[in-house]
Amino acid sequence: MAEDDGGCQAPGPRRKRPPSGDLRSVLITSVLNLERLDVNLFRGRHHWVPATQRLFGGQIVGQALVAAAHAVRPEMQVHSLHCYFVRAGDPKVPVLYKVDETRTGKSFSVRSINAIQYGKPIFTCQASFQLSQESPVQHQFTMPAVPPPEELLTQEEVIEKFLQDPDLAEKYRKHLHKIQAEDVPIEIKPVNPPDKFQLKAQKPKQLLWVRARGHIGETDMKVHCCVAAYISDYAFLGTALLPHWQYRTRFMVSLDHSMWFHAPFRSDHWMLYECESPWAGGSRALVQGRLWRRDGVLAVTCVQEGVIRVEQMPSLSKL
Repeated sequence: MAEDDGGCQAPGPRRKRPPSGDLRSVLITSVLNLERLDVNLFRGRHHWVPATQRLFGGQIVGQALVAAAHAVRPEMQVHSLHCYFVRAGDPKVPVLYKVDETRTGKSFSVRSINAIQYGKPIFTCQASFQLSQESPVQHQFTMPAVPPPEELLTQEEVIEKFLQDPDLAEKYRKHLHKIQAEDVPIEIKPVNPPDKFQLKAQKPKQLLWVRARGHIGETDMKVHCCVAAYISDYAFLGTALLPHWQYRTRFMVSLDHSMWFHAPFRSDHWMLYECESPWAGGSRALVQGRLWRRDGVLAVTCVQEGVIRVEQMPSLSKL
């Protein structure tokens, strides 16, 4: 099982972020960079580590897709992947990615990937690739109407605004400082942030503008899909907790993660991430996500289920 960040974990002291522009994104130069050891065998060394000291699930998904993309013809593009997290990952050791060529067809090819630590799989995935094909059968949902990212505060600026509230309780202030200490290689702008930090039930839905930090540029579309796989898992499962403010999260991990890629996109350009949780129960929760390009094109659809174990907040249990 891989850790779902939930948007509230702190990996440690903050490193200085490089300025945006022509500098290559850390996501492709480090976090998603793999070393080829043999035919269809790769090693990942650079990990983004939440405070829980588990590997971040989005990074494992992204690295697995990098490995699979190396095992298909250049003209093949990923259209779907289906993953299971089976064991907790250890960020202190490298991860081996073994790719099996399950099927190679004229139009579709399937690759199976196992991520391995200590001789055992921690993650298994199947990715399907397709040659581009035109079809008159086309339709999609409509992108939600939201303010553009230029009119919104970043996640860091929203937190800073909360911290300026003199009435903010000290325990929440410490919590927000932990979030603020993150060094996440993703830029995030919440669409509807509250004016002040408050614990109250919300609908299990959130809208975020997201993009990779740094410059990736015009490159193989598979690279942008790998980055989107990383981005898609950040704060995703946490959507299911929005209506349940009265509980403290004891344990939250991803069980499985699926993605479908519909249209070309740039992961270093702003995309709207529409997340919602239609169901939770039995210590599990289901979340669905859609990544929209700014021009209203639906680029990616995501679905994830995870384990969420909670306990009543002490102050509320006495009421």
